[in-house]
Amino acid sequence: MKRIFADANVFLRFFQRDEEDQRQRAAEFFRKAAAGAHQLVTGPPVLFEVAWTLRSSYKLTREECLGVLYRILALPGLEVTDRSRVEEALRLAVQGGGEFADAYIAASIEPTNCQCVATFNRKHFEKLGATLYEF
Repeated sequence: MKRIFADANVFLRFFQRDEEDQRQRAAEFFRKAAAGAHQLVTGPPVLFEVAWTLRSSYKLTREECLGVLYRILALPGLEVTDRSRVEEALRLAVQGGGEFADAYIAASIEPTNCQCVATFNRKHFEKLGATLYEF
């Protein structure tokens, strides 16, 4: 089976419905993956780009953005690299009120055997429950 890595703009066209021709092509692409015609793959950098674009260009709220990311993860036939960490990051973002990228960093602390995160963005990471490095 052919494995195809999907970029952020494919997800954005599908979920934002702002360019109908591309939305229809993305929808067909996702239907084929769901039917097993190909294996769809994506990863955290793509999800970071989706989240950033939804927040900055489309002006979606944090909650709306996280909802789109959850819907992406639920697409049939989609393999997400580092899926467990992505899911943990989404859980942290929802519970702690943080952005997805910060939550992904917070979710990466323990599995990488780090004891804390060094950041000047302290209030966001404190909301996520991260242990912070004291400068």
